[in-house]
Amino acid sequence: MIEMGRTVRIGMIGAGLIGKAHLRNYANMEDVQIVSICDINEQEALKVAHEFHIPHVYTDFREMLKRDDIEAVDVCLHNNLHAPVTIAAFEAGKDVYCEKPIAGTYRDGLTMLEAAEDYGKKLHIQLGTLYRKETKAAKALIDGGMLGKLYHARATGHRRRGRPYIDGYGTPAFLNKQIAAGGALIDMGVYHIAQMLYLLGTPKVERISGKGYREMDVDAGRAGQAVFDVEELGLGFIKFEGGATLDIIEAWSIHLGSIEGCSVVGDKGGIKLPAYSDQQIMAPFSFHTTICDMDINGSVNLDEMDGRWNHLKPNYDAYQSSQHHWVAALQGRVELLPTAHIASQTMLISEGIYLSDRLGREVSSDEIIEQSLSKAIQL
Repeated sequence: MIEMGRTVRIGMIGAGLIGKAHLRNYANMEDVQIVSICDINEQEALKVAHEFHIPHVYTDFREMLKRDDIEAVDVCLHNNLHAPVTIAAFEAGKDVYCEKPIAGTYRDGLTMLEAAEDYGKKLHIQLGTLYRKETKAAKALIDGGMLGKLYHARATGHRRRGRPYIDGYGTPAFLNKQIAAGGALIDMGVYHIAQMLYLLGTPKVERISGKGYREMDVDAGRAGQAVFDVEELGLGFIKFEGGATLDIIEAWSIHLGSIEGCSVVGDKGGIKLPAYSDQQIMAPFSFHTTICDMDINGSVNLDEMDGRWNHLKPNYDAYQSSQHHWVAALQGRVELLPTAHIASQTMLISEGIYLSDRLGREVSSDEIIEQSLSKAIQL
């Protein structure tokens, strides 16, 4: 049932860095009311509630889930808390929007997917790159047949020196495998891997090889205050069913000024997506093909494209951001993109890279699934 303009009432779980980012986005949206917020740090929850005019504050998420005036919750917690809180929300009859990655392991992500199906609830994962202008342009070119048969993609992310906490921002929890499950691949790589999976049509993973590094110097003071046992640089190579491949390089920290951006190639054409370094655009979107035996390199004005499509395409506003899409799906205006499935496959790839590194060889998807264990924190 389509309910255009219906106010969606949401409860926030988590008042930290990510929770505040979600709240800033909601503040700029119509048809959304944040009814309540929950955090074990009551003082921080009260402070955030005051800033964003949220009427009800909790320190126990289970108590908040008892409210019958919220239909959905937004989970902004550390990775190994995603599964237990999400499943508890399903049990309470709420739909769930969860921060990336889907969970700390593929096993826990799969449990979340199965629970959503069992309870008949929506599960949406925050994969912000799917709503970028360059992703929309790339998808249009692919769907229009301009690339032909897709056979390779590259997922990349770059920070010169941007490790959480160690390099000055964020908390030590990002560096602790027991809490965060992984480093650059899970924190940053999820966005670029998911983006490439989406453009490739989320093919089935067959085999993975990869390696993680933690080699660069760290601030001695910060190092003494944190457990740092996750990768600052993650590398991977993935083979899919049907023959397509994906290579990955994701750097929290590396002695390079930039890394080439994400790309997708087919037998008729190729796309280079903008290269970002520490949030700065290093190279623009481009399309490459051969016409009349001439090699053509094309550019696109993404702002003009986006502005025009906003007027011409129905429900285009529902793809403005992950949260716009979530609210529109709850209103019944659009079908929810399969972000939970894409995110679970992204987690399979990240976990496969960790397993390959540990074993020192290529691994199969079956091996990854068999060896994936729950790392969910029991609440």
